[in-house]
Amino acid sequence: MEENSNKQPQIVILDDEVVTVRRLVHALKRDGYHTEGFVDTAEAMGRIRQSPPDVLIMDVHLQGADGVDLMQRLHPLIPDTAVILITGYASIDNAVDATKKGAFHYLAKPFRLETLRAVIAEALRHVTESASDDDATKSKGKSDRFGDIIGASPPMRAIFKTIAQVAPVDCNVLISGESGTGKELVARSLHQNSPRANAPFVPFNCGAFAEDLVANELFGHEKGAFTGAESTRWGLLESANGGTVFLDEVGEMPLSMQVKLLRVIQERTFLRVGGVKPVGLDVRFIAASNQDMEKMIATNAFRQDLYFRLKVVMIDMPPLRKRQEDIPALLVHFADYFAKQFGKPQPKIADEFLTALMDYSFPGNVRELQHIAERAVALSRAGILRIADLPPDLSLGDAKPVPADEAVQPLKALEKDHIYEVYRQSGFNQSETARMLGISRTTLWRRLHEFDLMPPRKNRLNKS
Repeated sequence: MEENSNKQPQIVILDDEVVTVRRLVHALKRDGYHTEGFVDTAEAMGRIRQSPPDVLIMDVHLQGADGVDLMQRLHPLIPDTAVILITGYASIDNAVDATKKGAFHYLAKPFRLETLRAVIAEALRHVTESASDDDATKSKGKSDRFGDIIGASPPMRAIFKTIAQVAPVDCNVLISGESGTGKELVARSLHQNSPRANAPFVPFNCGAFAEDLVANELFGHEKGAFTGAESTRWGLLESANGGTVFLDEVGEMPLSMQVKLLRVIQERTFLRVGGVKPVGLDVRFIAASNQDMEKMIATNAFRQDLYFRLKVVMIDMPPLRKRQEDIPALLVHFADYFAKQFGKPQPKIADEFLTALMDYSFPGNVRELQHIAERAVALSRAGILRIADLPPDLSLGDAKPVPADEAVQPLKALEKDHIYEVYRQSGFNQSETARMLGISRTTLWRRLHEFDLMPPRKNRLNKS
């Protein structure tokens, strides 16, 4: 056994194929890593317990042992070691199961050395940037955020860990959660931390189009497919080839399109509208919904087979009221962002302002906090956010009785107040607001413009 060097990353390889071990040890030593290889499991365990390596590369199928079980038994002893599992019997289900149980990555034999080298480099970055007492933020080196997602609460740390484990695995993901919790940010983070990161990320709102337009938007059309189709047009799926498709509000997809989407996921091909030649497709699907999908399945509003195809891995985003300790960091982030947008100095936050927000239930979740911060920064004076800068229904001070002659409001004013209240409760989500009010999106859009309730487009952030 070679003597360890503190300057070199430590890598241990365990595989019962002698040729594989020799090949990898030789290649990785040439790359400058301190590498040791073993074909005997007991001998390897003795070495690992003596001095935990930075990276452990281990076969899933060992003589007399199961690599996944062994990894789980070793984890309490080597919590900071990144485990890369390799196998000749790979499947998506096995990969997902392995990453859920703690593997950093899962490689199918035969694999290229360049692929392994890239995974090792990422694993070493993961190890170097990690805090020994915080597994959830290993890949980012900050305790309160993962990329663009902010949060240090236990639910968010668990989600950060899931993103780090699942992002490199090319499986479909379903993100659930109330409107405004940040589902699209999670989808983008999964994409940005995946092998598809340099390819397109294409979002599609399944509830934003009439049923007869959804197929054309997703699949595109051939020249002459219908009146006005003067040339062939790519759909969103084709434009995302090689990358990730984010299906937002997937629960609102018409049943007729659910059948077509299921076929696309199964066959990895599709037909443009009016087309007869299949188009090949290489994309990862990430879907999101704020609805109870299992209830929709029970009422035949959503196909069960499509549901299971989309939810290979499920990520449930907690509402803001269940992670209130994240409010201060989110508030500072939004306040700084809008101060820059409005050309104002970085604001200070008065204690009374923060206290009022900490006592609020946030039915609109993070998106509602974003709009509150935007309004407060716009109204603030002297660079301080005070309780007077909060919306009237959040400001607990200076409450005044309504004069008798103002007690009965005009019908238009009542309508405006009601629409605004429902709009706020939905997290300023127009599809959800229209559904709650029982009106069409077009009617809602007209009312929002009529009552000057539309937020500025350029300042919209967390969209899902």
